[in-house]
Amino acid sequence: MAERDPYSVLGVGKGASDAEIKRSFRKKARQFHPDRNPNDAAAEAKFKEVQAAYDKVGTADSRREFDQKQQMENMFGGRGGNPFGGRGGNQFSGRGGNPFGGGGMEDMFGQMFGGGATRQRNQSAQERRPKGADINVGIDITMDEAKKGGKFPFTFKRFRKNGNEMETKTTTLKITIAAGASHGQIKRLKGQGHDHPQGDTGDVLVSIRIDAGEGTYWEDGVLVQEVSTPYSTLVLGGKIKIKLPSGKSGNLSVAANTQIGDRRRMAGAGFDGGDLDLEFVLQETDQLTKQQLKALKTLQESGL
Repeated sequence: MAERDPYSVLGVGKGASDAEIKRSFRKKARQFHPDRNPNDAAAEAKFKEVQAAYDKVGTADSRREFDQKQQMENMFGGRGGNPFGGRGGNQFSGRGGNPFGGGGMEDMFGQMFGGGATRQRNQSAQERRPKGADINVGIDITMDEAKKGGKFPFTFKRFRKNGNEMETKTTTLKITIAAGASHGQIKRLKGQGHDHPQGDTGDVLVSIRIDAGEGTYWEDGVLVQEVSTPYSTLVLGGKIKIKLPSGKSGNLSVAANTQIGDRRRMAGAGFDGGDLDLEFVLQETDQLTKQQLKALKTLQESGL
């Protein structure tokens, strides 16, 4: 059985910040930890799956390696394994054969760069020169950094032409992000992607990931803040104290029979004047008092 996508296992999108991935991992690891689920084989299996997913994308370095490996596998149709793996040697010089399968160097270049030597012979002189593949990378910044803007470094791997050979090279660049950047915004750096053996160099597409902070995440460009609410308040209604991303605090009215997952939108209360969705989640309690346990037993006896 094929392994599940680590982002899906951790319950985050591929555009999530590194900090958001770490927070989601901690939450799920706590949920399925064997100490909280003794003699539960399903929970133990889930815990191991969550840990394995975090090992793949839990740090900036491991995530970069995983994402770029996925890009390369998609580029080559999943054949040939990881072209960034091994000892980092030359993958394309012809020594040791074609690690990507298929019908030789022309077919391999055609898969990677959208047209190899065969295609070039069929192109007219007026057609555009072939171009190396683009590279997708992400860069994490805080909300304050997004508001102020600035120059930020990022590192990635790319194929570079070295004489008649192609080799992998680790590259670090700085990108200028204007003040007021938005989450998911993509900036294109022309000529910084993969080299083409007989054509132009591709581009780098940098996705800006703004860390939303503890208990918050992005969904379709809207900031979502989880509101931890006691079960009794969800059922009976009441008021709870919340703190907004702006730093303002206040009391939020909760209607009776509010369901877990219900949302309330606050216009202009999100990041940089955007909307904010408040999502009600059940408040977790690690240890109950004797009074609370007694009350719960009474509710249990009453059928609730």
